[in-house]
Amino acid sequence: MVLAAKDSGSPRAGAAMAALCTTYWRPLYAYVRGGGYSVEDAQDLTQSYFSRFIEKDSLRHVDPALGKFRAFLLASLKNFLANEWRREHASKRGGAAQLLSIEEMTRAEAFYAAGLVLTETPERVYERNWALALLERSMARLADEFAAADKSRVFELLKQYLEGDRAMPYAEAAGQLGISEVTARVAVHRMRGRFRDLIQEEVAQTLADGSDARAIDEELRFLLSVL
Repeated sequence: MVLAAKDSGSPRAGAAMAALCTTYWRPLYAYVRGGGYSVEDAQDLTQSYFSRFIEKDSLRHVDPALGKFRAFLLASLKNFLANEWRREHASKRGGAAQLLSIEEMTRAEAFYAAGLVLTETPERVYERNWALALLERSMARLADEFAAADKSRVFELLKQYLEGDRAMPYAEAAGQLGISEVTARVAVHRMRGRFRDLIQEEVAQTLADGSDARAIDEELRFLLSVL
């Protein structure tokens, strides 16, 4: 996704950049909020950061050899906050291109507030929200795969077994789907396996070497530890 967004001559560049902004808005916003900014200022800051990020073609500085995309984005945001916000504030506030809807920005605040632990550092808040965004994106991809197979109802009924919440008995879910309980359990087992694969793919996309199984496992363990 990052490589596609970097290639301004590619027809995929615009869509890739939009996907990047949508995916990583929440963790970056959470970091800004964790730094003590109000909701309105944090929204303006994050919006202005992404606008500036696009204007300056900051993705040209992304080099897989330098490490994790997670670390690159956070360092880039810190630099923006330290060196550019005060100078840009008067002209940028409310004037930047609206990259995300009000609903999406409000949702980011809700996630931030729901998971807030007052003793945590902004970096820790950022890391947790990064992990949540990764899981959400993986779940969305899984939902798309089921939809493509015309099995959206199956996904909606069985995803509860992936989310860690109290789920209904398998027999009840099987009855609603018109299948046996054994078939329902097998379907959930396969969903879990595919969900795990998608999470690993999402992690791999943000690492220097996406084929390094050990690095993927280490990053995955770290992200799960901050949830």
